[in-house]
Amino acid sequence: MRLEAARMQARASEGVRRRQLRVDDGPLHCRMGEYEGISFCGNDYLNLSTHPAVREAMKKAIDRYGSGSCASQLVCGHLPVHRDLEERLAQWLGRESVLLFGSAYQANLGVVPALAGRGDQVHCDRLCHASLIDGARLSGARLRRYRHADTDQLEQRLAAPGEGLKLVLTDSVFSMDGDLAPLPELAAACSRQGAVLMVDDAHGIGVLGRNGAGALEATGLDTCDVPVLTGGFGKALGCSGGFVAGTAELIDHLVQHARSAIYSTAPAPAIAAGVTAAIGVVLDEPWRRARLRENIGYFRRRAAGLGLELPGPEGPIQPVILGAAGRALRVARRLCEQGHLVMAIRPPTVPAGTARLRITLTAQHETAQIDALLVALAGILARDPDPGA
Repeated sequence: MRLEAARMQARASEGVRRRQLRVDDGPLHCRMGEYEGISFCGNDYLNLSTHPAVREAMKKAIDRYGSGSCASQLVCGHLPVHRDLEERLAQWLGRESVLLFGSAYQANLGVVPALAGRGDQVHCDRLCHASLIDGARLSGARLRRYRHADTDQLEQRLAAPGEGLKLVLTDSVFSMDGDLAPLPELAAACSRQGAVLMVDDAHGIGVLGRNGAGALEATGLDTCDVPVLTGGFGKALGCSGGFVAGTAELIDHLVQHARSAIYSTAPAPAIAAGVTAAIGVVLDEPWRRARLRENIGYFRRRAAGLGLELPGPEGPIQPVILGAAGRALRVARRLCEQGHLVMAIRPPTVPAGTARLRITLTAQHETAQIDALLVALAGILARDPDPGA
C-alpha cells in the first residue's frame, strides 16, 4: 500500500492523476463535481440520450422484459428485442449480420483475439483507442504500431515477408484528435497486401454518412473493403453497448470464439430497445446532423476570429493542444469556474507534451453558449501563455 500511495503522489505531482467526478443532472446543463454549467465534454453528439422516443422505448422494454437479460446471449439472454436491434443495425450498416456486446470496449476486446493469435500480425494505428490495443495484446499476435494515418509505412510493413493473418486496426474518427482515418487508402493497401481491415466506427456512427450510418457510408466502403466493423451506442446514439458487423460467416465465427460476448450477460433489453429507437431518430430527423455540422463550422470560424489555433478536423471533437499537463488542468479548471465544463486530457491517454482540452459539440449547443466558451478560453490563454511558444 505504501508503494501505491507513492505512485499516486507521483502521478499527482506530474499532473496526470485521474479522479472520478460526481455528475448531477445533465447531460447538457449539469453539475460536475464542484462546478455547474454547460457541458462541452460529452459524446452525446445528437442529444439522443434524452429524446422522448428513446426514453419511451426503454420504458416499454422494462415493462415487458424487466431490468436485465439475466444470462449470456448464448444461453437464454438473447431476447426478441436484441434480435430486432441486430436486424435493424445490419440493414442500416449494409452488413449481413451483427453481434451485440455489453460495450464497444468489450467488442474490440473480444473480436481481435477471436481473429488473430500466435503466429499472426496485428498492425495498429499509433493513436488507436485503448480497446483495440488491449485486444491486440490479448490476442498473442505480434503487435506493430504504425505512424498515425501513415498508409505508406503500413503498406511497407504489410509487404514484408511473414506468415499468418495480417490484421489492420484503426479508429474511423480518433477519439482524442477528432480526425478521420484515411479509410479508402487503408482499404486499398490491405487489399493489395492480403490483409484484413478492422475499423472501430464508435465516433462515426450516427454522425457521418448520408443516412448517419457512419464513416464507411461517408467514404463509400463496403464489406469487401472493411470486413470487420465495430462500434458503440454510447456516443451519437445516446445509449450504451457495442457491436461487430460483417458477414454471416464472420459473426458465426465470433459466436464461437469472442469470449467477451460468450461469457458476459447480454445487454439489458431496455438498452437494445433504446438503441433501435435511436437509429430511427437518426433516420427520421436528419436536421440533427445538419445542426451539428452548423455548430462545428461556427465553432471553428469563431475560434479563428479570436486567434485560437485548432487542428484540422471538422468534426464534433475539437482538441485544443496546450502541451504540459499542468497547463491543461489550469485552463480546464478556470473554464469550469466560469460555467464552461471542459475536461483536460493528459498523458498517458495522449502522448507526452500534447495535453489538451477535448471540446465536444452537439446539435443542441446554442451559438451564444459556443461564443461564451471561446471568449472565456481566449482570455484564459492570454493570461496563461504557453512557455514553449
